[in-house]
Formats: sequence, C-alpha cells, structure tokens
Amino acid sequence: MALPLRYSFRNVLIRWRSTFATVLGIALVVFVFVLLQSLAAGIEKSSGNTGDSRNIMIVRKGSTAESASLISRENLREIQYFEEIARNERNEPVISADVLVLANLPRVNNNGEANVLLRGISARGAELRPQVKLIAGRWFTPGKREIVVSSRMAKRFANFGLGQSFKAGTASLTVVGWLDGGGSAFDSECWMDADECRSLFERDLYSSFLVRPVDEAAGAKLLERIEADRRFKLKAEKEEAYYQKQTMTAAPIKWLGGFLAIMMSVGAVFAAMNTMYASIGARTREIGTLRVLGFRRRSVVAALLIEGALLALIGGVVGCAIASLWNGYTTATMGFETFSEIVFEFTVTPRLMGEGLIFAVIVGLMGSFLPSVRASRLPVIDALKSV
Repeated sequence: MALPLRYSFRNVLIRWRSTFATVLGIALVVFVFVLLQSLAAGIEKSSGNTGDSRNIMIVRKGSTAESASLISRENLREIQYFEEIARNERNEPVISADVLVLANLPRVNNNGEANVLLRGISARGAELRPQVKLIAGRWFTPGKREIVVSSRMAKRFANFGLGQSFKAGTASLTVVGWLDGGGSAFDSECWMDADECRSLFERDLYSSFLVRPVDEAAGAKLLERIEADRRFKLKAEKEEAYYQKQTMTAAPIKWLGGFLAIMMSVGAVFAAMNTMYASIGARTREIGTLRVLGFRRRSVVAALLIEGALLALIGGVVGCAIASLWNGYTTATMGFETFSEIVFEFTVTPRLMGEGLIFAVIVGLMGSFLPSVRASRLPVIDALKSV
C-alpha cells in the first residue's frame, strides 16, 4: 500500500522549524552555485555578442589572441588591395589595421590600479563594428591625442569623464567621447587612432586586421588565400568565431563554481540528514503506526524521500530567486587572454536555474536516503513503544 503524497506535504508544513533550517541551508548552496555559474555565462555572453558575421579577423599564426599578434605594415599594404575585400562609397578598402596596448590605470576612489585595453583603430574601424555606438561626446580626431572610452569603464576608472585626461605610458590622452559596445567585449576597451597609438607606444607593428569581404564567396576565397600564402604567416577566421573562442577566463570561474558547489553540497547533505534523522526521531511512533496499518517499508522510504526532495526543491527555488536578483548586474574581472580588465554582466539564464533546481533535489534525495532506510527498518513493536 502506497502512502498518499499529502502525508509528505503536511509533514513539511507542520514541522516548519526544521523545514526552515533545511530550506535555508540548501538555498544558500544553490545561490552560490547559480551565481558563480552566471559569472561564467556573463563572460561567455560578452564574447558571443562580439563581432559581425560579415567580417574576417586576421592575426599572426600561432597567436592565441590579438594582444599576442604582430603583423607588419608591409602585410597591410599588400592585403588591403585584395580583390576579395569590399570597398565603401569612397572606393576605400573596408579594412582596419588595429593596435592593442595595455595601460595600467588607477580605479575610481583610489581603489587600486588595473590594466586597461587600448585599441588603436584605423579610419574604417568604427564602420566595421556597427554594434559599437557613440553615446556621449564625439569621436577622436587623429593626431590630437584624443581617446573614446567605454561608458562602463568610465564608471570604474579615474579621469575617464568627458574632457578629462589620463596618462598612459609617456602620453597624456584626453577623453572626448563614451562608447557603448552593446554588451560585447568592446565594452572593456578604449579606442584611439591606430597610427597615433603605434607612435605614442613605440609599436612598429599592428596587432590584427579586420576586413569586410565583398560577399560570402569572396570571404571563403579570402580565408583560403590568407592561409595558403606562406609569405604572410597569418591566419584568418570569421570575427564571430574568433571572439567565441576567447572565453578562457570563464573556465576557471566555472571550475571554481563547481568545486564550491560540491564542497557546500557535502555540508548540505549532512544538514539534510540531520534534519531528517531529527524528524524521524520525533515521529517514531507515527512511523510504527503506519507499519501496523499495513504500509510497506518501501512506502515509508518513498514518502520520506519525497519529503526530503520537496524540502530541497523549496530551498532551490529560494536560492534561484535570490540569485536572479543579480541578473544584469555589471562587474569586472581580469581576462586571461589579454590580462586586462573585462567588464560583463551576471547572466542568470533559465538553464542555470534549472540546473540549480536539479542540483537541489539531488542533494535532498541524498540527504534523505539513509534516514528513510533506517526508519523503514525500525521494529514495529519498538517504534510503538517509543516516547
């Protein structure tokens, strides 16, 4: 004979003190698990949102990122006139030769320093990145030591206000505008003129080329041509694919989230066990009565497992609800690809919340299993005699 489900539901409500303690413990575990995983999801989303499907990124062979790539000006002079590259209304090749440099700058409120990525772009650099919008001020004028900074970085670093100046290397750069990268990796960058950047930071070489092919067929031909030409020693790939690979920073955070979740889940399992043992100890006679009424051992086990899973599910819902309050909150960390500060948002997705709930139920079942088995094996006479 199976126990009705309302038996498990009523036990959860009647023993509200032990229920509250168990729910709180599991909610904390699920909250930490979902929040750490949302950090990794935010970094991956930032990289995944970056790029234009029409563009091709060209970097040095063997380099893992733009910041580690070096390309000569001779390469630029040859590649920009390839017939596969589109031209704008002024008959100029749509290509941007970019320079990436790091500058160690002070944070706001004297809160230490961090590396900031400065990107030098060519005249068509902004044209190739339509997702980047100027939201305040104006674009920089080449040759005047002007720079446009990310609006999100402006909230984190000193002297990033419009009209303010900051020192990078031996140069003093004036902020003339704020850009918005639309939730992409460009939200972590500051832009200035490429040739001026090379001059100020004494760089003879470029870091990467971003090009716009005439069409898909020309893009495929350009990819093959760059890869096959041994003179260049360059590699080319779709811009979107390039940025999707730049998610190395998310891996340690995912690992940390999983590790902390496992460690905390061990504690949560023992807490659930203690709660269930205490709950069973308080209703030993009740369980004996159920056995006398004809309920089988497996029915008692099933009822207690359902009770534990229900408690854990409630805790999981509470933990996910608290974690969801952080969704969209902007934070930053150091990127392992560029060793600079990257800005991103906590991204609590439905999938992460689903994983958190499943994780909670598993913890609840594990914590309830041994107590439920012990309860089902209690001798009926001893159970009825207990006080």
